[in-house]
Amino acid sequence: MLLDPLSFVLPLAKHLLKKARHPDDSKDTDRHRLLLPPLYPLLSLCSLPFSFQELLMMKKVLLILLLLSLATFVCAQSAPVFDLTSYGVRIEPDKRLIAVLATLEVAGMEYELSDKGEELRIRLRETAKKAGPDLKQKIDIFVNQYKKRHSDQRPSEIAAPFISMAYSLSPAPQLDEPFRSIDLPDDLLEVLDFSVLVREFYKAEGVSQEIDRIFEEYKAMSDELRPSAREMVTDVLDYMNTRPELTYIERVKVETQKGKKTITTYEPRARERSFTIVPELLTAEGTVNFLNITDDYYAIIPPDTDLSRSEVRRGYLQFVLDPLVLNSASEVREKSEAIRKLINDRREAGGQVSADPYLTITRSLVAAVDAREEQYRKEQVATAQARSKLPLLKTEAEKQAVVAELNRVKGLLADEAALQLSESYEEGAILNFYFAEKLQGIEESGFDIASSLKDWIISLDATAESGRLTAVADARKRAEEERARQGTTFVIETTLVENPLTNKLLEIDKIADAGKYPEAEQALKNLLEEAPTESPRIYYALGRLSSRSAEGVKDSEELNLKLVKAKVYYENVLRSANETTDPGLLSSTYFALGRIYEFYKQPEYAEKIYDAALRIGKVEGGAFDQAFEAKKLLLEKKNPER
Repeated sequence: MLLDPLSFVLPLAKHLLKKARHPDDSKDTDRHRLLLPPLYPLLSLCSLPFSFQELLMMKKVLLILLLLSLATFVCAQSAPVFDLTSYGVRIEPDKRLIAVLATLEVAGMEYELSDKGEELRIRLRETAKKAGPDLKQKIDIFVNQYKKRHSDQRPSEIAAPFISMAYSLSPAPQLDEPFRSIDLPDDLLEVLDFSVLVREFYKAEGVSQEIDRIFEEYKAMSDELRPSAREMVTDVLDYMNTRPELTYIERVKVETQKGKKTITTYEPRARERSFTIVPELLTAEGTVNFLNITDDYYAIIPPDTDLSRSEVRRGYLQFVLDPLVLNSASEVREKSEAIRKLINDRREAGGQVSADPYLTITRSLVAAVDAREEQYRKEQVATAQARSKLPLLKTEAEKQAVVAELNRVKGLLADEAALQLSESYEEGAILNFYFAEKLQGIEESGFDIASSLKDWIISLDATAESGRLTAVADARKRAEEERARQGTTFVIETTLVENPLTNKLLEIDKIADAGKYPEAEQALKNLLEEAPTESPRIYYALGRLSSRSAEGVKDSEELNLKLVKAKVYYENVLRSANETTDPGLLSSTYFALGRIYEFYKQPEYAEKIYDAALRIGKVEGGAFDQAFEAKKLLLEKKNPER
């Protein structure tokens, strides 16, 4: 049964009147009094007798009055912004990196850049002329000698150690190199003397000013990356049902001298962790440079990179999973001998595998999550499409054909996942098949991967992993044939997902991802006119778009308008729904509405809406688990002693 927004209006109005007359604390008094003027006409209706038909006629008017009152209420609140830093993610350029890559450009780097990168390359080479021929000659000699020593490497690989070196330098304008020690990687030590030339180039006429201008341009580009960064973070964390650890507590050995006796103790020390996405036009097009320096993770990318579908995603997975593996240190130690034997066997077979069991486990987990999440989400889409088709079919033969097509699609997805896992297995993720099976067991449970990992490691039989490639040989062959048939990309051709509306919604999503919210909204409204029978899905897309466009908005009035629009769109989903509407869509809509009511500080109504989502049950594409957790938190706040 769909919730009628009218069922919330009158109780909400009465509640707000009561709060205005008897506020819980003095700070709320003025805020609730602000609500009274628009609510007076609504409240006066409560005592008048109306027929059921008359009440239905008045529903739209009452809803408008409620929204007006809530608009005033929201103005005094803070925005529910999706803050990437809450998940350890920052998007920011780095002057050290710009300076190093700009210096490399003096030597005429050969790798291909994006169109914007090529424009910047021309600018920099013009600026470099002011540095003088002597400096250019020294830079050319250093870079050319390095190229000769590494003649087997591609141009983008030549640049990689210089990028690592940039992050060893002190902030601009000093750009001082670190103290040389055996702890520094060999490839970094080989190029560390280049820092002298970087400093000299940075001090040349006009160079630092040009780098400052580039830095500001990159900051603007950072905003364009936020939508796909948000998508990447939410997809990864929703799948694993976890949150990243932003502080890692380590036990540090401390020795103190008392007389002639040395006392050893261990003290906890907190280390902050971060994942920084660095937009950089001077990196090779399509290339992601990933660095992990202690607790700081860096992904250096061209700014047009789609983060939700790139190697950055794997880097973020590593950022999330690394501390979980370290937290299972004792369990890993118990399995280390067996894992090392598997590593040695794989090396004898010609594989390149890290000798570190911890790194092997992390790499395997990253590869497993990457492959399984893609398979799981595509299976969900295909299943939802099949379920939406079945009620519209009349004959048993037609229904059986849909079921057969769904099974065919699932088979293709399983084969592709087996191929992906095989490829990463050969690259050193030799436990990924095991972890993929474990992930499959908790995908529908909603359990946090962090709570399961120790048990997975304890249950690991490393000797059983040596035959994985043989076991999936047939599936891998089928997937390779399918890739060869389609070319370099893997796209499922199926009647289940051939939906013009879905394709249009995906195209509009790309417009929104680029931050063009007004254009995306107009496209959705046009689509609403073209496909009125699909209005629930389109209204839901409009609601999501309004919510997304509210992120980062600081003006309270503008923010309020966007959130109220989102609420109206979600309610339109429920009003336009019928017996063929996808229950997963309704479930997600109720959850989104519940979050809005929570934002309005109306937990009792939010709880009722979450209940509506829960009554639908666990359905494909639904929000049962999210609604369950949200209601649980509301009850805990209501009864903290329980």
